[in-house]
Amino acid sequence: MVGLDLDGRRVVVVGGGTVAQRRLGLLIASGADVHVVSREVTPAVEGMATSGQITVTLRAYADGDLDGAWYAIACTDEPETNAAVVEEATRRRIFCVRADIARLGTAVTPATARYDGITLGVLAGGQHRRSAAVRNALLEAMQSGVVTDDSTPITPGVALVGGGPGDPDLITVRGRRLLGRANLVVADRLAPPELLAELGPDVEVIDAAKIPYGRAMAQDAINAALIEGAKAGKFVVRLKGGDPYVFGRGFEELEACVDAGIPVTVVPGITSPISVPAAAGIPVTHRGVTHEFVVVSGHVAPDHPDSLVDWAALARLRGTIVLMMAVERIEQFATVLIEGGRPANTPATVIQEGTMRTQRVLRADLGTVAARVRDEGIRPPAIVVIGPTAGFSADSAAETT
Repeated sequence: MVGLDLDGRRVVVVGGGTVAQRRLGLLIASGADVHVVSREVTPAVEGMATSGQITVTLRAYADGDLDGAWYAIACTDEPETNAAVVEEATRRRIFCVRADIARLGTAVTPATARYDGITLGVLAGGQHRRSAAVRNALLEAMQSGVVTDDSTPITPGVALVGGGPGDPDLITVRGRRLLGRANLVVADRLAPPELLAELGPDVEVIDAAKIPYGRAMAQDAINAALIEGAKAGKFVVRLKGGDPYVFGRGFEELEACVDAGIPVTVVPGITSPISVPAAAGIPVTHRGVTHEFVVVSGHVAPDHPDSLVDWAALARLRGTIVLMMAVERIEQFATVLIEGGRPANTPATVIQEGTMRTQRVLRADLGTVAARVRDEGIRPPAIVVIGPTAGFSADSAAETT
């Protein structure tokens, strides 16, 4: 980005090192006819030439190399060569960037970024670190919805947004952007509360955890709130913890909205069965250790008539089992797995409030985990990880390296 239309126009880059490499991609993307003059080039620059994206002349710069150019960049590691390139460019009235001492050139390359069809460029008088920092801040502000290029109201409808495992920084860029444009937010108990604090004072927030009646009636009431809000002309965000489709009833809400003729956008979230163990240093898979992992809901006991889980089959697996909503019935789950054949000394780790500053990690084994949970007062929300990798941690990884 230099504010010039370089499409089809000759651009000469003197130098073929890493500095040139970083700038060539944008020149190629602009459609410029790019010619590189350098004694040697990086493998990446050589690859660009091999694929026909640029041409390369392997020799030292010589006066006259800028003939026919519209724009030039001097980026060798030789100050005298860069100065000579700028001098030729000035004689020929060609704008030239001098990469090593920006103020001595006749043009400055800004820190750039592209977002949703917009190109951002920040100039700081050749202070590249400063311009890059401002560029990054602007990009983050646009991604999060704090800064928007569109003042028109968003189309009424519903977005099912996964808020991630708890840390507000772990919501997706798209989720945060849509949340910033909401008129009405229907939030789960496990949705990151800090995200709600960022909302404007005109945004209505419904706490879904406080909707009355039983569980089934509560879901009906939530569905009704989404539909009524959208029909009233509002853009409604249903903010959930984790991912909307991982034990989050997201598809039930989508079905209700579709049946009512409401457009729905689904924004996946970082799901807690993978991210919470990761935050505790536990991979749910590891090469040579486990070839599968299973995520299981523990909202009903193993012997409950509504249970859809084949606990005997789970017990025979050798990989990782991740239990959600299981703390209240941990004794029953541990017992049925041991009775089904899982060794009692299988590592079992419980992570309470994972990814949050209040995160607690309890390490035990399948035979002792239930007693340890009770003794140490572990409470929901918590994730239980069972299997060989449940014994892993960042400390153990350091010991093996």
